[in-house]
Amino acid sequence: MGKVYEVKSPILGFEDIKRIELEKVDNFFVTIKDADNGDVVFTLVNPFVLREYEFNMSTSMKVLLDVGESSNIKIYNVVVLQQPMAESKVNFLAPLIFNEDNNTVGQIVLSALEYPHFNFAEDIKDFVA
Repeated sequence: MGKVYEVKSPILGFEDIKRIELEKVDNFFVTIKDADNGDVVFTLVNPFVLREYEFNMSTSMKVLLDVGESSNIKIYNVVVLQQPMAESKVNFLAPLIFNEDNNTVGQIVLSALEYPHFNFAEDIKDFVA
């Protein structure tokens, strides 16, 4: 069984989910599902193992998740799995932020104008040798 987080900022397309369970698959991937009914499984990837990945978290998100300078946060991106795996797509413009200190999570949508080097559906094969 994985760790349960309270959703503070809705996950796009799944706004009714209030708690998610995160389970580590390996050093690259985790899965999340609705902690209340077990439905809806997403695969997420640690973006830092794929590329340089940096963005500014809004003040409102920091307040919502109670993120401070010393907060223990993890960041993951949604992966749309395909066969073969190399054809899978990663959404770098809508990261999920997990605050490990208070077990909260939120998703933010980055501006494509501010982050032109990130896209909603980038091929994972472009980052994995």
